[in-house]
Formats: sequence, C-alpha cells, structure tokens
Amino acid sequence: MVQSSKQKYIFLAFCLVPTFIMFCIFTLYPLFSGLYYSFFDWSGASANREFVGFDNYVRLFNDAIIPRTIIHDYFLVATKIIGIMIMALFFAVALTQLKIKEAPFYRIVFFFPNIMSVVVIGILWTFIYNPSMGLVNSGLEFLGLESLARPWLGSETWALPSLVLPSIWAGIGLFLLMLMGGISNISKSYYEAAEIDGATEWQQFWKVTLPLIWPQIKISVLYIIITTLNGSFILVQVMTGGGPNNATHVMGSYLYQQAFEQYNFGYGATIGVMILVLSLITVLFFQFLMRREKVEY
Repeated sequence: MVQSSKQKYIFLAFCLVPTFIMFCIFTLYPLFSGLYYSFFDWSGASANREFVGFDNYVRLFNDAIIPRTIIHDYFLVATKIIGIMIMALFFAVALTQLKIKEAPFYRIVFFFPNIMSVVVIGILWTFIYNPSMGLVNSGLEFLGLESLARPWLGSETWALPSLVLPSIWAGIGLFLLMLMGGISNISKSYYEAAEIDGATEWQQFWKVTLPLIWPQIKISVLYIIITTLNGSFILVQVMTGGGPNNATHVMGSYLYQQAFEQYNFGYGATIGVMILVLSLITVLFFQFLMRREKVEY
C-alpha cells in the first residue's frame, strides 16, 4: 500500500514538474524580468543598462499618449464583449434550439476564423477596407451610397471603430461553441416545465437558458477581456501600426513601438507592467461584478 502511494506521487510529480518548469520559463521569468527592466534605461540591444529607479514610471504618468491607449483598449474590450456575446448567444440558441440541419456546417463556418493567424486576418481586413478597391467602399458605391465611402483605416475618426468588426469576426467562433456546449447540456425537462407554466420562448431564454449557461458567459467575458488587453496590439500593428496620428494605438502596440522600434526597452517594460496591473484589476472587477449563486442542474 505504501509502495503504491509512493508510485502515485512519483507519477504526479513526473506529470507536474515539466509543466511547472515551462510555467516558470515562459510566464514567471518574463514577468519578473519585465518588472526588473522597468527600473532601467536600456535600449534592449546594448550590454549597458543604467538604473533610473522610478523615472520610467514618472514618464509613464506624464506621457500624453498613454491615456489614449488605455481608452482605446477599453473601447475594444467593451465593443467586443457586447458584439461577440450578443452574436454568439443569438447563433448558439438558434443552432441548438431550432434544430437546424446544417448546424454542424455553420459551426465550422463560424469557427474558421479562429484557426487563422491574426496576421492573416489583419491583412485580409486591410484589403477589405482598402479605399479604392476594398469590399466596403465598393459595396457602398454599388448601393449608391458613395457619400459614405471613406479611407476607413486612414481616418482618425473611423480607424479605431473599423478594428471592431474584424475583432468580433475573428473571435465569435470559440465563444459560440462554448455557449452551444452549455445550452446542449441543459435538460429538456426544464423547458417542458416552463412551457407548461405558460412561459414564452423569450421568457424561457431569460429564466432558463441564461441562468444555466452563466458560467460559460462569465468565462467568455473574462477571456475576451484578457485577450483584448494583452493581444489586440497584433491586429492594430498589422492594420494601422497605431496610426493615423496615434488614433489606434493600444497599450500593447505602444509598448511594441517604444521597445522594438524606438529601442526604449526599459520604458516598454514599464508599459508592460501597467498592462499587467490594469488587466488584473479589470478581471477582478468583472469577477466581482458577475458573481452570482451557482445554479445546479
């Protein structure tokens, strides 16, 4: 019995230790390295580093572009949560409740953008928004709405909102599948009982479906927040590079510009610390906001 227990712990250690080592190398080490480098004036390429204390943080709070990047990031967070969750909920309910024969095909269609590289998605949508031969302006001209055509990614007013549509398109598939899985696990007896009580389909959605898939909704929202605050810079970098005139810079793209284009690696690390802190605060706030009693079914 003792030997069996010992073998069990050896097996668990064999499985967990490599994972823990990878976690330390690819998560903890970069995290603490970024915090360390934020106290230095360093180009990132030179062997010489000058300790500057909290000077980078003072610069951060006095940088006029930083508030704009934060606003842009949270604009994308808000629009993606609203857009993705509404569309994912709508199609998840439709594909599970309406018994559509082509449901497997539509699942593949919606999930297809998730298997594409974000860089490819950015290049594709850059062509779609092309002012002279893109699908958006061509479609508006075809409909006789030439007055609405504009250089979408070249306009300070429209560049940031133009990033919302590709962001939603690229992300909806994963959350659609998550919500469909949650809805599929709901017992039909709940809907039958609600129907006997005279509940309409709309009331069944609000009183039965929504409460029982709340865990999936919560996970989806938190995942959207984390991936947007930490990963939206890729799409920005590919489609606009943060322009025009910093109109689309998010925290991640501004970090990239400072660290890898202007060689202010220490200041870039400081921006990275800010992203980490804001992400943590935002996730904790939404976890508190979305807390509710667990519904058993």
